[in-house]
Amino acid sequence: MKIKLVLVQLFLGLCFSTFAQQNQAPKSENKANVAEKGLIKVSVLYPYAEGKTFDMDYYEKSHMPYVAGLLGSNLVRYTIEKGISSGIPNSPLPFMAIGSFYVKSLSDYQAAITPNREAIRADFPKYTNISPTILVSEVVK
Repeated sequence: MKIKLVLVQLFLGLCFSTFAQQNQAPKSENKANVAEKGLIKVSVLYPYAEGKTFDMDYYEKSHMPYVAGLLGSNLVRYTIEKGISSGIPNSPLPFMAIGSFYVKSLSDYQAAITPNREAIRADFPKYTNISPTILVSEVVK
């Protein structure tokens, strides 16, 4: 009798465990990505060209934190990417670096950047001789 009771308890435990696992959100779903939907992403792209330079250390430790500080609570996060290769073998590197700001509001971003634009541009020669391209987009997924 005790053996049957133990077997029933094990069976019920196994059933409950399987049910709980089936009703969990997929592990591949990244909550950070879900939370970013609807954010504005401002990407600053630094194209590669012969003779152009980029000081990643200064960009990472000084320039990006400076600009991020101007954005205040509108800033959700920022990223820095260092170009390492083209997607096509033996092709030139398309971008030396990309800096991105994820913000809640484009108008608040513009309000923070506009009065500081000249100071931001004045910092460029400290880390690069590249004129960046800026892309503003909305995160959809």
